[in-house]
Amino acid sequence: MKKYHELQEGVYDPNIFKAFFLAGGPGSGKSYVVRRTTGGTGLKVVNSDDAFESLLKKAGLSLKMPPEEFERKEKVRAHAKELTSKRQANYLDGRLGLIIDGTGRQSSKILRQKASLEELGYDTYMIFVNTSIDVALQRNAERSRSLQPSFVINSWKEVQANIGAFNNMFRKGFIVIDNNNADEDVFQSVWKRIQGLLRKKVTNTRATNWIAMELAKKKR
Repeated sequence: MKKYHELQEGVYDPNIFKAFFLAGGPGSGKSYVVRRTTGGTGLKVVNSDDAFESLLKKAGLSLKMPPEEFERKEKVRAHAKELTSKRQANYLDGRLGLIIDGTGRQSSKILRQKASLEELGYDTYMIFVNTSIDVALQRNAERSRSLQPSFVINSWKEVQANIGAFNNMFRKGFIVIDNNNADEDVFQSVWKRIQGLLRKKVTNTRATNWIAMELAKKKR
């Protein structure tokens, strides 16, 4: 007998074939924003940072990322990415709704991932979390796993340079949230917009064919 959560996932999941890319530099507050704007939707978060931090602690390595631990840290990072890739593959098997958490430093990488998901039948969107460089640096310094300020600055510049490319890439599905000091009205507005995108019926042929085949299997 299947468990309740297994019956809800896959073809019966209300948000299948929906994928939200999350972009923003270190210290932008992406995790906080995604909790406030997508919490309760059941979207699966794909983020290697969670596994990375857990594995760092398990290996007894510092979350402050000291240079002398670089080689050991990179091995842990590779393992975290491998685990995350396997988890994402499982989500894709069921065409579950996704939140793909990243910085957005490489627009070409996002474009490739977007095309790959759309090939499966996904509708794709982006939530771009924007902050000033001063706010990003302050939040980074307050994090348990903080990065070198020079890295934060360079990442912030790279992400900012991609705003135009992302806007063209996602068009009406491009959502920007200013998280310097966002209030309840800002989060509520983004929440409503995301809910509207989730309610929008997926109509592309790849998705509808997959749904039809999965429903046919259930009837056997």
